[in-house]
Amino acid sequence: MKPAYVKALFAGTIFTSAFLLFLVQPLIAKQILPWFGGSSAVWSVCMVFFQVVLLAGYAYSDWITRRLGVRAQARLHVALLAASLAFLPIVTSAHWKPGGTEEPTLWILGLLVSTIGLPYFLLSTTGPLVQSWVARTPWGAQVYRYFSLSNLASLASLLSYPILIEPRSTLLQQAWGWSAAYAVFVLLCGGVTLYMGRTWVNGVETKPAPAAGEPPAVAKPRGMDYLFWLALPALGSWLLLAVTNHITQNVAAIPFLWVLPLSIYLLTFVLTFESDRWYRRRVFLPLGAASLVLCAFGLQHRIGADIKTALPIYVAGLFALCMCLHGEMARMRPAAAWLTRFYLMLSLGGAVGGISVGLVAPLVLPAYYELGLGLVLCALLAAVLWRARRMGVVASLALAGCCAWFLGQQVKRDAVGLFRMERNFYGALLTTETRSGPRGPVRKLFHGSTKHGEQYLAPALRRQPTTYYGPTSGIGRAIAAAPAGPRRVGVIGLGAGTLAVYGRPGDIYRFYEINPLVFELADREFSFLADSAAKIERVLGDARLALEREAPQRFDVLAVDAFSGDSVPVHLITTQALDVYLRHLQPGGVIAFHVSNRYLVLAPVVEKIALAKGLHAVLVDDLPDKSTHFDPTDWVLVSRDRQALERPPIAGATSAFPQIEGLKAWTDDFNHLFGVLK
Repeated sequence: MKPAYVKALFAGTIFTSAFLLFLVQPLIAKQILPWFGGSSAVWSVCMVFFQVVLLAGYAYSDWITRRLGVRAQARLHVALLAASLAFLPIVTSAHWKPGGTEEPTLWILGLLVSTIGLPYFLLSTTGPLVQSWVARTPWGAQVYRYFSLSNLASLASLLSYPILIEPRSTLLQQAWGWSAAYAVFVLLCGGVTLYMGRTWVNGVETKPAPAAGEPPAVAKPRGMDYLFWLALPALGSWLLLAVTNHITQNVAAIPFLWVLPLSIYLLTFVLTFESDRWYRRRVFLPLGAASLVLCAFGLQHRIGADIKTALPIYVAGLFALCMCLHGEMARMRPAAAWLTRFYLMLSLGGAVGGISVGLVAPLVLPAYYELGLGLVLCALLAAVLWRARRMGVVASLALAGCCAWFLGQQVKRDAVGLFRMERNFYGALLTTETRSGPRGPVRKLFHGSTKHGEQYLAPALRRQPTTYYGPTSGIGRAIAAAPAGPRRVGVIGLGAGTLAVYGRPGDIYRFYEINPLVFELADREFSFLADSAAKIERVLGDARLALEREAPQRFDVLAVDAFSGDSVPVHLITTQALDVYLRHLQPGGVIAFHVSNRYLVLAPVVEKIALAKGLHAVLVDDLPDKSTHFDPTDWVLVSRDRQALERPPIAGATSAFPQIEGLKAWTDDFNHLFGVLK
């Protein structure tokens, strides 16, 4: 086979594996979200599975390249590739749908293992394993360029899924398409494997001379090498997640904003491992130092919270810092004999950084302080890296002290005007209290940068509705139009519990909330629930999952209030979800969807799912007078009975729905937020 064809075969195998590896993650997670109530915990369990299997794949690659000859490697890998075809297509089997009594974490892990376990494992092995084979070829001196290629494929997959694939295909079509592409990958990887097994008899290797910039062969990496191979990618992963948390929670709740830092992160891998020409110390070390100071300063200053300044500061800062971290890692890359061990440590470091920010930080930090800590750790690692140069150590320690001081200022600033700040798996919740204002002291509840309710503290005013729930809002009108007798009202999304103010003696208000901390704060910091004249019922857990299991509740009004942030629970706004709601609704009852969102146009989505089920829908676009202190809102009211939407005070308050060309009714199998971005 001609060398050009062999190179193309190797490159095509690595590119395809990395593309499919990134693509399967959102695909499989979206398949099972409705089965487990759409909880964000589903994504977290999936990420743990993907990270563990990725580590296992890298460990496998390291093991077989050290323990087996090339022919034995080829026989084992071809056998596994053939066995993995039995998992196709990657369509989740109905027998994995939970009945409600299973422990969800173990159930999800079992489902993932049975659905994509071996294919995902083999995709994980491809990068380091095939690159170890490339190192045996005459062009093996360019082996690390293939790592750059794999990250380029990951970046392409990341961008293509929400923009090209998700809007144009159902989940079933995506699963079959991915399965067909995986079969192509098996052919490519099998071809590479057989080529290596036949060409290098008994494991005889060629030893190409190192190219310019390629490190010389070494007998064995030092302990300090392992430390840096672990610490540098760990801090890169730490900064990625910490910057993502900061800009999506503290700056702006914009959907898909997380794609930007992840793209920057992958791009730095592409550049630093493509060749040594991209990472220049004299350029990026000063930029990295400036980024440390500016990013740390922004954590305690308004420029770090204003989207116009914060977004460029933290995106550019992430790029500069990851170029330094990944650039130094690329400079330390070992000779081909230790390539798989290098990738194993790189993967382990990424996992350590991800677990520290994703799992540990929410348990030990009261707010999003992990970015400040990450900046301090970067400066301290630089002191270790430059330990042989006194000025480098002094400068690095000075940077660490500066970042630590700004972190302390951030903590002090958060305490000013802050009544409570608590954090758990679902994010950071904080309550603020202001004493001045036309209506006296007011307490507000925030989840990140999104307000979830407020209450006037003056005894004469604390039972009044506020923010999005005024009498002229869609939900205010829907409750007022409900039958005169005792009413049953369901509310998905508690917030501060504001809607309880509409409760009358004999009414029942049933609140569904997934975050236990919200219930705690609503009871401890606000009095809406305690002051309500209605009977208050509470259901902890995902609303759709709970409603699917409950007996019909016969609600007069069901408020679905879960779409104001960036992480929109799509499973609550599909035709299947509407079927669940209708089962719990009185014949003349009303479902009120709160679709106020700064970045998404959700009213047409509700209209489409209502029309798909033969229901009636109206939009109440409320622009209250500023003197009322209520917020502008959009509510879509849906009912089986047209007359229920024509009663006063709903009648005469409706507006025309905005239109989105090509929008179809969302289902559990087909939905995409990218198409409804403002």
